Amino acid sequence: MTSVHVLFLLCCCCCYYNTCCMTIDSITSSKFLQDSDSIVSNNGNFKLGFFSPFNSTNRYVGIWFNKVSSKDVFWVANRNNPLNDSSGVMKISTDGNLQVLNGKNDIIWSSNLSTKSPTNSTLSSQLLDSGNLVLLTYNSSSTSSTHNRTIIWQSFDHPTDSLMPNTKLTITSSNMKHSLQPWKSPSDPSYGRFSVGADSFTHSQVMIWDNDRPHWRSGPWNGNIFLGLLYTDEAKNYANTYIRQNDRDGTADFVYTGASTLAYSHYAFSYDGTISEKWWDGENWQFVWRAPETKCDLYGNCGAFGTCNPLSTPVCKCLKGFAPKSTEEWKKGNWSSGCVRGASLQCGIEGRKQDGFSKLRNVKVPDHTEWSVGLNQVECRTQCLKNCSCLAYAYDAGAGCMYWSTDLIDIQEFPSGGLDLYLRLPHSELGTSSKQKVVIIVVVVIGTTGVAALIYFLWRWKGQRQAQRKNEGLEDLKHDDNGNQVQLKELPLFEFKKLAIATNDFQDSNKLGQGGFGPVYKGKLEDGVEIAVKRLSVASGQGVEDFMNEVVVISKLQHRNLVKLLGCCVQNKEKMLVYEYMPNKSLDFFLFDPVKRELLNWQRRFIIIEGISRGLVYLHRDSRLRIIHRDLKASNILLDEDLVPKISDFGMACIFSHKQDQDNTRRVVGTYGYMSPEYAMEGHFSEKSDVYSFGVLLLEIITGKKNNSFWLDEQSLTLLGYVWKLWNEDNIASIIDPLIADSINWPEVLRCIHVGLLCVQEFPGDRPITSTVLSMIISDIVDLPLPKQPGFIRRLVSSDTDSSQLRGQSSSSTGNDCSITHLSGR
Repeated sequence: MTSVHVLFLLCCCCCYYNTCCMTIDSITSSKFLQDSDSIVSNNGNFKLGFFSPFNSTNRYVGIWFNKVSSKDVFWVANRNNPLNDSSGVMKISTDGNLQVLNGKNDIIWSSNLSTKSPTNSTLSSQLLDSGNLVLLTYNSSSTSSTHNRTIIWQSFDHPTDSLMPNTKLTITSSNMKHSLQPWKSPSDPSYGRFSVGADSFTHSQVMIWDNDRPHWRSGPWNGNIFLGLLYTDEAKNYANTYIRQNDRDGTADFVYTGASTLAYSHYAFSYDGTISEKWWDGENWQFVWRAPETKCDLYGNCGAFGTCNPLSTPVCKCLKGFAPKSTEEWKKGNWSSGCVRGASLQCGIEGRKQDGFSKLRNVKVPDHTEWSVGLNQVECRTQCLKNCSCLAYAYDAGAGCMYWSTDLIDIQEFPSGGLDLYLRLPHSELGTSSKQKVVIIVVVVIGTTGVAALIYFLWRWKGQRQAQRKNEGLEDLKHDDNGNQVQLKELPLFEFKKLAIATNDFQDSNKLGQGGFGPVYKGKLEDGVEIAVKRLSVASGQGVEDFMNEVVVISKLQHRNLVKLLGCCVQNKEKMLVYEYMPNKSLDFFLFDPVKRELLNWQRRFIIIEGISRGLVYLHRDSRLRIIHRDLKASNILLDEDLVPKISDFGMACIFSHKQDQDNTRRVVGTYGYMSPEYAMEGHFSEKSDVYSFGVLLLEIITGKKNNSFWLDEQSLTLLGYVWKLWNEDNIASIIDPLIADSINWPEVLRCIHVGLLCVQEFPGDRPITSTVLSMIISDIVDLPLPKQPGFIRRLVSSDTDSSQLRGQSSSSTGNDCSITHLSGR
């Protein structure tokens, strides 16, 4: 054989080897995924390919963690229809579906898209850095395909047994009990006996079902946490799940946002019926929490009217006033028969003493909860007592008034956390024995004497303390302008001396910034905790009202995207607010600096946009108070060490009742360029006022330009007017910050500009509410309406283009918890 022949054979072998063993990075209409191939995400964290489970020869297409030593598969395509050999292939079919086929070209699995792609479009499938497998379509005739890419199918919409960050689990009437289903066994990814779902669309709770029987439940969602979970400190820090209920179409979305500081954090549902949130520490999987873990976690372990405590022996006991239904079964450790009431309730029986309540502390409230809307805790008790079918009630600030009219089942006692459950009992079960009565009488006599002495000393101490507080300036904070009493609630009070030491006597070197309220200083407490101290300036026009407004408002709020108030100082005529320290200052520090804004690529800006939106949804919809911020702008968005946005500065915020839609004021406060037309001109403010401000901020983030300093000379257009002009000319790319060009995701950017224009429409009725804005941004709502003309599209001639106080047209103001203040420049 000649050397020429040898070289020819070597070339043929190399070509064959590369064809058979290469790792492809995408699937297209002409590029298939064969059994020997795989796809790896761009960041290297996830891999898609064919695999065989432990102790099985069947072949499946799945996605797993690429850098984890154990092959943990979190998504399977053909889970119920395995391949029996290595002839399988994954491809994009002629009808635009992603499919898995066997060696005979039989369809084993399909994405099942019913709508065909346009004839001039090109299809591809990619594994994103999030672990999401997407099917994309884009206009093949476009010179820049990234401008027209659209996701038409994604694996995150079809989870198998795991929820990755930013995955949405939608509960519908057709899949109420089977939204998430684990493997049948470690060797078989097909549907097992367990499933995850819900039992209701009202105050939804997560349920694990064993076939059709309840296996475990999370307790109802109160807008912040699940009330039936015993949260550890770590679990509280990483509570990254929220529920969005869609009343119009009768669905509920369980959304897991993930813990950004934990590697590969995700929810996993095991074949044995256990659900957990776990993360990878480099060697092993660690658990933030998991359930069920004890017998008491199992649904109804102690039967009706029984309560379970895993720290007791036995774990089950009957509630007060109840006894085991079957004593023999209980002696054998079988508590499923539950308990029965010893004496009947007296409700409605004339001449009998009224029923009362026995308090059970720190419990997982029973299943089958009912709600009474708009009641406080006292009203909740009264209503339960009037309702003869009410057996117990509980109250939570987020969930409201809960009561039960059926058997109380699945109650668990916690060492801490949970809720207090008030069990209804007849008066006879609340009484005491004669010996106890004697003891009570003696205790009452002694107690009365002691209380009288205590009251005297407290009266003396209060008089001395009031005199001291008056000298220190505290009396100025006890009443507002209308004489209404104001309290500092449970907010910690810092001594002036400690804050002076922490800030090195408020030296300029520690000064972080200056606002209308006064200067803000960085400090460090004795325990090493870094803080930001906002010091009320004596010359400030805002004064005590804004100070108290911010204390009252923000002390009741807690959300990942709101700045945390640690306490305040009101001493020696000083008024200061103490916040958690934000090392990256405010958003405008980066956004409007020609050098620093390079640090904000598009991915980071999109995260900031979404975070601000989530914070607004909490303020307007999900918090105990309904808050209208009234001064949302880039300088009031602080950034933590991970550049997570936190809304701050609540000195101008207003508290609305949950039935209140808008209000009027004769004094307009805020910042020019961010105020909505109806607020700036007429003094009308509502949730839609904050939506307008958010729209301005959103467009600023995308363009890198400040609205109240933007000027287009030849047309006197504001930033909003210029974006609107380019939008109508289909030339929006020219206004986008060029510094994000390398990282830009065109579909996201165009969607955000579209949402921004919807938010700044001139009339408030045309603007979406904040929850709809969030759904638009994260693509839960795909079809967006066309925006109408924004307000303030042209620059007004004014000597003052920053914060101001204007005279509105309204001559009346309704009574609400709103602070009306004089403003200096902000």
